[in-house]
Amino acid sequence: MAWNPTEVPDQSGRTFIVTGANGGLGVETTTVLASKGGTVIMACRNAEKAKAIADRIDGDVRVAVLDLADLASVRRFADTTGEFDVLINNAGLMNIPFSRTKDGFETQFGVNHLGHFALTGLLLDRMRDRVVSIASIAHKQTPKLWIDDLNYEGRRYQRNLAYSQSKLANLMYGRELQHRLAESGSDKRSYVVHPGVSPTDLFAKTETPIDRISKPFIRLIGHSPAKAAHSTLFAATMPDADPNIYWGPTRYFQSQGPVEPAPSSKLSKNRQLQRRLWEESERMTGISYKF
Repeated sequence: MAWNPTEVPDQSGRTFIVTGANGGLGVETTTVLASKGGTVIMACRNAEKAKAIADRIDGDVRVAVLDLADLASVRRFADTTGEFDVLINNAGLMNIPFSRTKDGFETQFGVNHLGHFALTGLLLDRMRDRVVSIASIAHKQTPKLWIDDLNYEGRRYQRNLAYSQSKLANLMYGRELQHRLAESGSDKRSYVVHPGVSPTDLFAKTETPIDRISKPFIRLIGHSPAKAAHSTLFAATMPDADPNIYWGPTRYFQSQGPVEPAPSSKLSKNRQLQRRLWEESERMTGISYKF
């Protein structure tokens, strides 16, 4: 029988941080966690938009400013955050035109991976339970991880490959973090999930004509944002969920369906490349983890 959010245990007394909680899957995740008694911190770049959404959600929902495209903002957020239970690295950008973050990183890689890498590292000592990273079926669409040029200094920018690379990085990073937590003897856990395909605003920000037709097409092949959030909620709340499994829908080329162990690319399982990505991420952000 398929898992659904009615199985989420009571979350009273637990605090969740959800990045990018002011849209799409973030709103759905926040709503369910708050309905189960959890305290949810919506960590968003646009505090005004987040506040308007938070006011419509029943429960203990708070808003804090976090801009993952600015490491100074990440540090400010971390400096003002106390102990919490679960970090959900949900925020993301997809297939946008070329740009760079305030720190000079290619924006999709900078926000989707490096911002979350930095945030998790800065908060690890205050996290009581687990971190959930959101990858994508798009991680399979890149033939390699350009480990020697992650920042597009010497190659032509292709927005779809940049997105795929960032999602591959999310998956490889989450797995490497779990390896390091386990090796250190920590009880903390790192999960990686994917949501399948869903008609969220992520598909309408490419600044191309495809923005006008993407959502209707995605509705045909994917599932609703509420269902797409199931894998995140499962990994964030189920006590016995296995962190060594990549969780997500598996039907119709992984675009929809119930939460199950999902397949991933051979490249994403490369331990040597996982370690190299970790080292490059530390170098680029200037943040080293303390286990």
